[in-house]
Amino acid sequence: MTGGDLYDRSARDAAATVISNYSTSFTLATRLLGSRVRGAVRDIYALVRVADEVVDGAAASAGLLPQAQRLLLDELEADTLAAVARGFSANLVVHAFALTARECGIGTDLVRPFFASMRTDLERTTHDDESHDAYVYGSAEVVGLMCLQVFVNAGRDRITTPPPELGDGARRLGAAFQDINFLRDHADDSERLGRDYLGLSDRTRRDAVLARVFRDLDAAAAVIPALPSDCRRAVTAAHGLFAELARRLRDDEPAGRVSVPRPVKARIALRALSGRGPRMSPS
Repeated sequence: MTGGDLYDRSARDAAATVISNYSTSFTLATRLLGSRVRGAVRDIYALVRVADEVVDGAAASAGLLPQAQRLLLDELEADTLAAVARGFSANLVVHAFALTARECGIGTDLVRPFFASMRTDLERTTHDDESHDAYVYGSAEVVGLMCLQVFVNAGRDRITTPPPELGDGARRLGAAFQDINFLRDHADDSERLGRDYLGLSDRTRRDAVLARVFRDLDAAAAVIPALPSDCRRAVTAAHGLFAELARRLRDDEPAGRVSVPRPVKARIALRALSGRGPRMSPS
């Protein structure tokens, strides 16, 4: 193994470690991905996780003020864009992302909106419908589009553009995931971070958000069968996990953070593993 190959492997190992330490649900879903795409999806989410830690987690815990966090985020974006252009970064997680971006055709049109939304968290605490949609596009929909680039292009000889219907499904699945997270994290976002992404002034507003979530989940479910075969089970499992969260949020407004019990997660994963498609929302 050459020095470059060893560095690439080490970078992707680092990305996989980040993901396994932060998200059990995501780790469960990625295990259902085929080997062709699994590592590349981890590369994307590892960068997303590091950026989120700059904005919301480890950087603040280290005592960095928003201005310093903004500078770090700007540096991370610049490093990411440069690494995609030249094929190398001294930051292992950035290097892993750049490898995937270059192989699968993830361009600046997806990278820049993501960092713009991360930057918004340092600048804005309340959102109206317009700013919510812009934030969700950058923080979640483009991540879905990045993953779709991987699903279509990883391991292929030529980079191709995914069909528009798959792009729409990827965006709507990402939007649903993000709004579900906003709903389940509403108390922490408002109390600890002083943020309101959804304007949840009353139960009517909450119900309207959930109705949008179920529409997005159904739109995504309709196109999942058109994904490459080595991706369908994992996306179906992820869809099932978040749909279950949405159902629990709809049926009750818990005092704590809603979660899916392990036995239910296992049933969702086994259903996806069997090759059955995602469930549509109940009417």
